[in-house]
Amino acid sequence: MARKKKRKKKVREGLPSAEEIIAAMRKAGRPMLLRELYHLLHVPTSDRKEFRTLVKRLTKEGKLVHIKGKRYGLPEQMQLITGRLKMHPDGYGIVEPEDPKKPVVHVAPSRLKGAMDGDRVVVRVETPRRKRPEGTVIRILERARKYIVGYFYRGRRVSTVIPEDDRLPFEILIPPDATKGAEDGEMVVAEITDFSPGRRIPEGRIVEVLGDPEDLKTQIKAVIYKYELPHRWSRAVKEELRKIPDEVREEDLKGREDLRKLPFVTIDGETAKDFDDAVYVRKLPKGWRLYVAIADVSHYVKRGSALDKEAYARGTSVYFPGSVVPMFPEKLSNHLCSLNPRVDRLAMVVVMDFDQEGNRRKMRFCEAVIKSHERLTYNIVKSIIEDRDPQLRKEYKRFLTPLENAATLCRLLRQKRLARGSIDFDLPEPEVVLDAQGHPEDIVRRERHFAHFIIEEFMIAANEAVAEFLTEKGYPILYRVHEAPDLQKLKEFVEFAATLGLDLKLPRQPEPSWFQMVLEMVEGKPYAYLVNTILLRSLKQAKYSPHNIGHFGLASECYCHFTSPIRRYPDLVVHRALKAALRKKRPPYQLEELEEMGRHLSERERVAMEAEREALDRVRVMLMKEHIGEVFKGVISGVTAFGFFVELFEIYASGVVRLVDLTDDYYILDEKNHRLVGRHTGKVFQLGDIVLVRVKDVNVRRRHITFELVKKINPAN
Repeated sequence: MARKKKRKKKVREGLPSAEEIIAAMRKAGRPMLLRELYHLLHVPTSDRKEFRTLVKRLTKEGKLVHIKGKRYGLPEQMQLITGRLKMHPDGYGIVEPEDPKKPVVHVAPSRLKGAMDGDRVVVRVETPRRKRPEGTVIRILERARKYIVGYFYRGRRVSTVIPEDDRLPFEILIPPDATKGAEDGEMVVAEITDFSPGRRIPEGRIVEVLGDPEDLKTQIKAVIYKYELPHRWSRAVKEELRKIPDEVREEDLKGREDLRKLPFVTIDGETAKDFDDAVYVRKLPKGWRLYVAIADVSHYVKRGSALDKEAYARGTSVYFPGSVVPMFPEKLSNHLCSLNPRVDRLAMVVVMDFDQEGNRRKMRFCEAVIKSHERLTYNIVKSIIEDRDPQLRKEYKRFLTPLENAATLCRLLRQKRLARGSIDFDLPEPEVVLDAQGHPEDIVRRERHFAHFIIEEFMIAANEAVAEFLTEKGYPILYRVHEAPDLQKLKEFVEFAATLGLDLKLPRQPEPSWFQMVLEMVEGKPYAYLVNTILLRSLKQAKYSPHNIGHFGLASECYCHFTSPIRRYPDLVVHRALKAALRKKRPPYQLEELEEMGRHLSERERVAMEAEREALDRVRVMLMKEHIGEVFKGVISGVTAFGFFVELFEIYASGVVRLVDLTDDYYILDEKNHRLVGRHTGKVFQLGDIVLVRVKDVNVRRRHITFELVKKINPAN
């Protein structure tokens, strides 16, 4: 009788991939124990520790869910959805799923299980068949906030912190030994130490006392913590700084072109402290030669150093009224890598020759040593070039010819750029005026005039030249890219424009020139600011990418950021690539790592922009508190079911006129036409209308400004 052959046990080589684990569990169709997964996927004993680590990672990512009975399941098979939780001020949450095919889930306050606004969660859908599915948070995968900014209130037995963000509708209990000496009413930063699923009120500790909420410095610190901006230098960074020389040394000049005799000048705002760029324009027999010198940060910041890692983590400098969270310490940003007047500085220089029509004919690049011969401001240059101020022209006599050359070349370059369709948004940039003590005094429109155009045009020209050169040489870099907008967004804008009486035809394909045409059409109109703003919102955000898809807004086929390495990390990446190309060395970055760098640096830029915007909003509210009862003119910038928003002309602030304060009628929202219509009177309030409003109330803590309507103004007036 033939003996049965013993079946050989299947043994696999190497760990199963994440995809194999998920596929096997999908096929099994039920939650599984770890030991069941070992056998199902033939994981040898020697690999099981590593396999458990992989399963834990997949659980942390939300691709698997750890349930009762030590089993693991697939979210898709268990009515589970992974996504970000967004809190409503009324206390309930909304989970926006990562899988676009899944529905949005509403979560009642009692089912949040300690989850907070912004957290990445797994939610179990309890009522899948309703129009509005409801669910329960079963796991918090990732906390969005480490720190919470709020107001401290000292009680007899227990103290509390009330978060200033109304999307966090709870108090934080602070034990007596965790107050860090905070006084009643002060702004503080709290860290939650216990928010277990069973408790309704979390417990925490004070991490830092920020101070008086009425103080600008306190408000800026609050923004820094809210956006978790890195703002302290590590010991390793400080140690590296000590080893960097205080001034340019003789040995630093080796192999560099000596351009110190060229009369370079810097042109910046009055309050600028870091000078990235210096320029000089020389007249040629048949055109002009433009020199753009950019601080050579890469000479001092070596790749992989503590300084480099810290700068990459920050991604960009963040500018606040009266202060800055810099990308590099002051020794570099305001000293060695700042092109200060009358001192030697190391620079990367772009030299471009243009013909009499403003076409670039030649370009070259070099590592150099330069000396800025003068620190000029935009206003001084305007007074010299446009106003022809005799006193200033006499004082800066030796710079008159280069400045006149710069003005002529700027006009040609600007004319060519706008002719190719580049979009020139003229949105007013607010500037906070501080008094001698550093308190906000006013917000004014930052003047943008011809002197600004000179630097803008020269920087764009340098950025394009560097991008084209490195592309031609095959060196991977981070491009500054801007995709064309979606036609659907443009369709919505055209519909909105029609409510203002603008007759626009939707283009077949988005072209930058179409946008420029719209801007020129509304120039000088009362609603020009509104159109500029909404048109800008219809565009996609520019970002950093190693793939050159062009820059829609600038109508540029090849563009990068090169001119601000003190305050933007992508510029430093381009500097390193340019230096390698000039020295005929291998590219410093590969495509794969630039992919990740582009994502990270684009995200850091977005965070910085949001933080800067919020700081400005806080200042606006602080200032408006001084204007309660005063009347201002403004434009209706938004219409909702509860009222309309008004952007003031004189002061850069906006607030809301609530329907409850419009007592002459009941108003209905006409969403399609962006307007409110009186049910009985037929009176209309729509986007773009000019109104007079009185400041009724200002809530500094919630950053809310409430107006009451004085009257609607006829445009003819």
